[in-house]
Amino acid sequence: MYREFYGLRDIPFSLTPDPRFLYFTASHREVMANLHYGIQHGKGLIVASGEVGTGKTTMLRAMLARLDRSVLTCYIFNPGLNVAEFFHYIAASFGVTQYDSKSELLMKLGRLLMTRHARGLRSVLIVDEAQGLSNELLEEIRLLLNFETYTEKQLQIILAGQPELRQVLNDPSLRQLKQRISLRCEIKPLRADEVPVYIRARLKTAGATRLDLFTTDAVAMIYRASEGVPRLVNNICDNALLSGFASGAKQITQKIVSEVVEELDLIRPSLEAEETEALMGGLPVRSIVKDEVNEDWRHFETPGRQHLRAAEAKPLRSARPQSNSSSLRSDSSRMAPRPAPSLSVNPPEILKAATGTDNNGKSQADFGVVTTDPENRG
Repeated sequence: MYREFYGLRDIPFSLTPDPRFLYFTASHREVMANLHYGIQHGKGLIVASGEVGTGKTTMLRAMLARLDRSVLTCYIFNPGLNVAEFFHYIAASFGVTQYDSKSELLMKLGRLLMTRHARGLRSVLIVDEAQGLSNELLEEIRLLLNFETYTEKQLQIILAGQPELRQVLNDPSLRQLKQRISLRCEIKPLRADEVPVYIRARLKTAGATRLDLFTTDAVAMIYRASEGVPRLVNNICDNALLSGFASGAKQITQKIVSEVVEELDLIRPSLEAEETEALMGGLPVRSIVKDEVNEDWRHFETPGRQHLRAAEAKPLRSARPQSNSSSLRSDSSRMAPRPAPSLSVNPPEILKAATGTDNNGKSQADFGVVTTDPENRG
């Protein structure tokens, strides 16, 4: 809708993981370098993590597109597979057919991996959303790492997932798998200075004739609302362009972004506090609310409580000292504590009173599997 209005060839802020729009931050470059290094040097298990929306899947697909024909890959993005389904699709991806049992499948897979490794070819298994894998399936993945020579792994495995993946791998029952991790890498959110560069890069890839569609204040608001998460940046920018098109705005301003952020319910606690404090003229909101609550609460007090509050507010009057010593002595005798009455109770009677007794008594696509055939790769 807004492409022609803003002079765009493509939608610049789509939420689909299109590798063309991948913007390489320092964090992305580091993770990509680790993945390529792990594959090329035969590292067994590589773990890549990142917060939701930071571009893990986009980066994985960009990596797959850059691998040469010597690398055979199986990309699984559905962690809900059971063990049988998991091995079935690995076998289909790597060309293993005609097997009657799991043991026969593993023997044929082992021979295939050995042959490929001897020819200098790589075989890579990539599992996305790995934080959702069951412990049973993670144990099977550990056993797949036993396909190796004396010096190198014949199968490289990449587990990509959210930060919860670290907690999953810290399970004591998975300590053997954790010890086999060769490389760890993490994709981090965009920094404040990276967000404007990211936005301009996507606009340029989409064929924009001008790269200043978003004002400086608008970009600052986008960063605060998204906290640098690329998916949220895309969502805000896409809706802001749509809103700007509807209102005929040639440039996206902070006002447009603020309305979009509110509509998408993306106001972060820190941002909300800043805006509220600004509305209050810089006064601390907590004290204002506290005073108002205390004032309103007095309307619900009982009359007795109101009199007590009034009495508490009056200053105490000091008593005039008496000079008569006899009066002091009489007052002292009046105020002296009286001895407590003595009680004589037989212990068995106490026990009896307390206790009542005495002391004597599918298709591949449906399962989320993508296979990359090196023979068909350009």
